[in-house]
Amino acid sequence: MATHVDMGQTRERLERWQREVFGRGTERDELFETISGEPVKPLYSEADLPADTEAAIGLPGEYPYTRGVYGSMYRGRLWTMRQFAGYGTAQETNARFRYLLDHGQTGLSTAFDMPSLMGHDSDHPRSLGEVGREGVAIDTLQDMETLFDHIPLDRVSVSMTINAPAAIMLAFYVVAAERRGIPPERLDGTIQTDILKEYIAQKEWCFPVDPAMRLVTDMIEWCARHMPRWHPISISGYHIREAGSTAAQELAFTLKDGLTYVEYAVARGLAVDEFAARLSFFFNAHIDFFEEIAKYRAARRIWARELRERFGARDERSLLMRFHTQTAGVSLTAQQPLNNIVRTAIEALAGVLGGTQSLHTNSFDEALALPTEEAVRVALRTQQIIASETGVANTIDPLGGSYHVEAMTDLMEQRCYEYFDKIDRLGGMVEAVKRGFPQREIADAAFRYQREVESGARKVVGVNSYREGNEHDGIPILRIDPQLEPKQIARLRAIRERRDGTATARTLQQLRLAAAEEDENLMPLLLDAARAEATEGEMVAALQEVFGSFREAPVF
Repeated sequence: MATHVDMGQTRERLERWQREVFGRGTERDELFETISGEPVKPLYSEADLPADTEAAIGLPGEYPYTRGVYGSMYRGRLWTMRQFAGYGTAQETNARFRYLLDHGQTGLSTAFDMPSLMGHDSDHPRSLGEVGREGVAIDTLQDMETLFDHIPLDRVSVSMTINAPAAIMLAFYVVAAERRGIPPERLDGTIQTDILKEYIAQKEWCFPVDPAMRLVTDMIEWCARHMPRWHPISISGYHIREAGSTAAQELAFTLKDGLTYVEYAVARGLAVDEFAARLSFFFNAHIDFFEEIAKYRAARRIWARELRERFGARDERSLLMRFHTQTAGVSLTAQQPLNNIVRTAIEALAGVLGGTQSLHTNSFDEALALPTEEAVRVALRTQQIIASETGVANTIDPLGGSYHVEAMTDLMEQRCYEYFDKIDRLGGMVEAVKRGFPQREIADAAFRYQREVESGARKVVGVNSYREGNEHDGIPILRIDPQLEPKQIARLRAIRERRDGTATARTLQQLRLAAAEEDENLMPLLLDAARAEATEGEMVAALQEVFGSFREAPVF
């Protein structure tokens, strides 16, 4: 039988308890905060719940999706276990992919090297010393074919983390599948494509902001009509958080980026329900456990409300904010690196309890180098232990209704809308990025956090507390063979020599002409260039002749 709760009496009782317990002083009576600097109360009660708790929380799979985008959640299907991998040439990464699939991974996530992320071929002067160092080098269609050799692309979900040249990599992937008889409508996966967060946080760009936004919109439009199972963009807060943002900044800037992509696609003439269901998100799982869970829950609620009330989405699938989670690379320490196994497990658990659809767990040695196979296996086993042994997947949103979690979810939502208002006053997200607003906010937050660590106000075990030396001697380090770079360059040059140069040049010229026409979708031209074996760098250079390049205005 339901009992009526008198909130006035509840608050009075809580205040009396707090005076009795904390009024006389305790050993730990200093002000506690989340990692983002939000105050944390010593106790939460029903007085901290939303005014209309039932409407704000709802049920899993029902609007506003606070408790999860699917009714059955992990009772119906576990999250996808998707380890990020890539190093050296396509051959080495293909071997790592097959190793991961053999050990129980259920999806592939591709890391590209810095030259590929910046749109440079491996023999570009700026690529010297960076080829294959922190991801796989992909210069050509043949590299893409090698990368996924003997991997069933029509049965395995593939994620590719690349942004400025994402349209080019998607073209390579589509044509590689096409050559194996797999049409684009059967391909399942995600390509990141989130160019706004590049200007905000990760700083890997090829073109100025406006033409870059055109390319993103071209991809959304083309995929909506030709790749119904593909997510053409993964709107990413991960790199915003890795750059030093707070949880609230990650939430606000990521969602505002996503809403901006929706605005551009609608302005292009697409109906919101034609593409919104294929937008996905990518969030960080940091170390402040309850704050992270609240962030995910608030994100679902805000996205559903904005899509329904602002954009008029009517298809329920358009309202579902589905997201991938990766544990926080920036939380890993080079000192006492085995401690990172614990950090990763806690962060992964926050992602699961927050309702993620797929998850990557970082390896304990990543503060030192690219992960070894043993470290990757431990990271994957961490997910499998959470799924199989802890029982947290047995019930849906087990923290739903928690006074603390619901109050923190409301606070995250409030902070998000405060940032939305500031950005709108600047003229929207594109204009805010051009003026450096989110960049400055993140820089300030990163400085505050670092100052707290250096002063000892914020403890990091093994770094500024409980220090017993670095303790990473004897941990195996993955070292990239220096011969891989000349090997990749030789492969690239051999392809240039054997291809039909006239056909390649013709497709690149057609790409330039199309780029000069603002109303022409560039995806078909990029596919033609990929089929003619144009390299990534050649396609980027052709577009830069029309679009120009980008130089960031100083933030400080």
